[in-house]
Amino acid sequence: MVDEATSEVAMPIGPGVDTAPARRPVRTTLKGRLVTLAPLDPRAHGDSLYEGTRGESGDRLWQYLFEGPFSDRAAFDIHLRRIAASEDPLFFAIVDSASGKAAGYAAYMRIEPVHRVIEVGSILYTPRLQQTPQATEAMYLMARHVFEDLGYRRYEWKCNALNAPSRRAAVRFGFSFEGIFRQHMIVKGRNRDTAWFSMLDSEWPVRKANFERWLDPANFADDGRQKVALSRLNEALGG
Repeated sequence: MVDEATSEVAMPIGPGVDTAPARRPVRTTLKGRLVTLAPLDPRAHGDSLYEGTRGESGDRLWQYLFEGPFSDRAAFDIHLRRIAASEDPLFFAIVDSASGKAAGYAAYMRIEPVHRVIEVGSILYTPRLQQTPQATEAMYLMARHVFEDLGYRRYEWKCNALNAPSRRAAVRFGFSFEGIFRQHMIVKGRNRDTAWFSMLDSEWPVRKANFERWLDPANFADDGRQKVALSRLNEALGG
């Protein structure tokens, strides 16, 4: 479109934003009621993580991850030492409060403080963590830290487009689906199309309230069954 008065082409641009960078995440402890996220420590967490990933069911945990499964404890330990030393991704062990044992890990990654964008990924939930309130609280603690402590404006979740459980989890946690990056990666010799999801700082207050409502002990019956599903709470957001 040409403005007849100025003969200049109209070129719309986005709204202005605060250009102060976010804080880069560091090795810290995020403590909840059910779990504690602690800097990944191969010595402190290696035994329980290795035990939780053994066997046929353990091997399936690695299907959509970039590494694994591992042939023996030595190979697993090499992997654990390498990722524990990484700064981006920055890994945290998910430690069950009741047992004191690590039941999984997750990482902040693709960290861009200037743009205030950060991703959660490389998520490994052992069978004893899967589909538990502990698993949900871990994601709540990481999201809260990103928005409230570190000052990010965009929080991302990406996964193999064929990974249906991960895609369901993203929506359940309140991330919005944005689309598929076709032929995005080659992982373990296979094509990976990547599904992209995001959560924005403006959306966090409502997502936070839904997390906290779901995690409230009053939301669970005496037999442990949930009364209101987190997916139901977040469905109303239309994201």
